[in-house]
Amino acid sequence: MHTSAIRGMATGIAVLACLVLISCEGSSGPEPGTPAFYWAAAQETFGTKDYVKTIEHLEKITATDNEYTARARPWLLVMTSGMAKGYMDLAENFDAGARANKADPTDFRRHTNTYREQADHLAVEFAEVFGKFEQGKDDPVPIAYPFPTGSAVPVMELTKAATGVQLTPTEVDTAEKRAIARAVLLQASAAAGAPDDVAKAADLLKAGTLQVPRAAFVTTMAGTLFDESKLYGPRGLDNPDRAKLFSNRALDALKTVPETKDTKDLSAKITKSLKAK
Repeated sequence: MHTSAIRGMATGIAVLACLVLISCEGSSGPEPGTPAFYWAAAQETFGTKDYVKTIEHLEKITATDNEYTARARPWLLVMTSGMAKGYMDLAENFDAGARANKADPTDFRRHTNTYREQADHLAVEFAEVFGKFEQGKDDPVPIAYPFPTGSAVPVMELTKAATGVQLTPTEVDTAEKRAIARAVLLQASAAAGAPDDVAKAADLLKAGTLQVPRAAFVTTMAGTLFDESKLYGPRGLDNPDRAKLFSNRALDALKTVPETKDTKDLSAKITKSLKAK
């Protein structure tokens, strides 16, 4: 009798332990290494503005076809293109500062070169990811990223640097963070269908279930490719072949969507630019 009671207690304790373990496992979140895990991680790092990590998590998701790929790829396009544009803005303003501060342009040029290299890396990745996106047929395109924090107001530190005023290391760090955050904010708004209205974009993205017509999304990305082609101009990285490649990729993308006034105007602008090169 005593033995039976002990066995019964032991069994009950074992069952209880299993239930506790299952409960703990169920509340610990997605299993590490899974697409669900990287999706949650991307949302977390995006919220803290660790955009480099956000891109890394999205890359892990889009490396395979899974339930998150269709949502992760548009977000990855926004992140890579937004950050590329942020570094382009930084480079442009420090380059202007180098020309303005003829007495001591060295530090401005060093920053300019660094920012252009970073913009180049991100622009190339954006073009590669867009190529993979084009192979899909998602229509409408799911836009599932949270609305980014930041300000659309031009960065004060960059305005200062462009006049040739030397920035302190703290000011440079602030300029970098604000320029990247601003560019990602603007690109996220454009991809959501509200390029000139950040408040509208915030409202559109609030529910986390926005669907954008494929033609509109592709047109926005084509415009981004064309904008990034300017990084390779004679006053930038001076790589005419890559500049033409980005411009032609933009034209090819526009041919895949119905013609509108916006696509006609963009195509004309790109064609004029190519003829001038």
